[in-house]
Amino acid sequence: MTDVFPVNGMDAVVFAVGNAKQAAHYYSTAFGMRRVAYKGPETGSRDEVAYVLESGSARFVIKGAVRAGTDLARHVAEHSDGVIDLAIEVPDVEAAYRQAIGAGARGLEEPYSLEDEHGKVMLAAVATYGETRHTLVDRSNYNGPYLPGYVKADPIVPAPEVRNGRIFQAVDHCVGNVELGKMDEWVEFYRRVMGFTNMAEFIGDDIATEYSALMSKVVADGTRKVKFPLNEPAVSKKKSQIDEYLEFYGGPGVQHIALATNDILTAVDHMRAVGVEFLATPDSYYDDPELRARIGKVRAPIEELKKRRILVDRDEDGYLLQIFTKPVQDRPTVFFELIERHGSLGFGKGNFKALFEAIEREQDLRGNL
Repeated sequence: MTDVFPVNGMDAVVFAVGNAKQAAHYYSTAFGMRRVAYKGPETGSRDEVAYVLESGSARFVIKGAVRAGTDLARHVAEHSDGVIDLAIEVPDVEAAYRQAIGAGARGLEEPYSLEDEHGKVMLAAVATYGETRHTLVDRSNYNGPYLPGYVKADPIVPAPEVRNGRIFQAVDHCVGNVELGKMDEWVEFYRRVMGFTNMAEFIGDDIATEYSALMSKVVADGTRKVKFPLNEPAVSKKKSQIDEYLEFYGGPGVQHIALATNDILTAVDHMRAVGVEFLATPDSYYDDPELRARIGKVRAPIEELKKRRILVDRDEDGYLLQIFTKPVQDRPTVFFELIERHGSLGFGKGNFKALFEAIEREQDLRGNL
């Protein structure tokens, strides 16, 4: 079958934040990322600054407004810190954009090129849920640090003392929260516009607790290089984590970014030591004999996972280890997941109940349950 929208992978996760200098320092220190490029007033960018951070193939671009009155400043004032762009690298920007617009996507930027001494980059952009966008990028003819207009920049702090100096190696998936009744619309959007398939879905008791519920479907390209789970709230006794997100973010947006690591134990140890807060899983999760029977043998003793509060799940393809941070800004919106896969292509379905109960405990502390 012809791939109507071929992709090479995720290009960048772009954040809009209130203080980009401090956010870049946080992701460098706490997440072990390496600054590689920068733009700002010193480079001719009068209205905004941007710090480009990398870890393996994962790339974060942290943007902040230099002055009031810009769209970037408005976005941060309305939504607080969050993700504004899930940029996708494609082999042919013009073809991808034509496919997207022809299938009903709303265009934000028609195809254009940027050039400097390092070569040429092709770009375009289409809208998705809320104010989130997908910038389409072809950098096959470019060898600069990020994009024309950016200059090479040194790391902010030394690399962490872990294997290869990296806490994580790639973006595994990016999760979006949308309004009640809108999930299927956006699943259809990705099918129609990008040819993505419905990789998984979680509804009903799979994804509910005593108090709150949500529904989730996962869309992905044919190679599974780009995976976008989509969540919507479900009717329940109390306010779900999706309702809380939509209220405090002011509408749909990116809820969390999952980061693929090859050593989750070391990653958690480093991140916790420098102040990153993770959701706490109770002892009863690890002491459950059904869990131990279901997961079988994994690479780390269950006691080591328990000590770090790391979750484990197994499916027909293998197993995975995962843990979730608390929100990383003042509003209870964006958070991160660390995931270490051993064959499993899933998303930790067996952990949903434990995870959501942990989130509910945090919601209750905030007075938002």
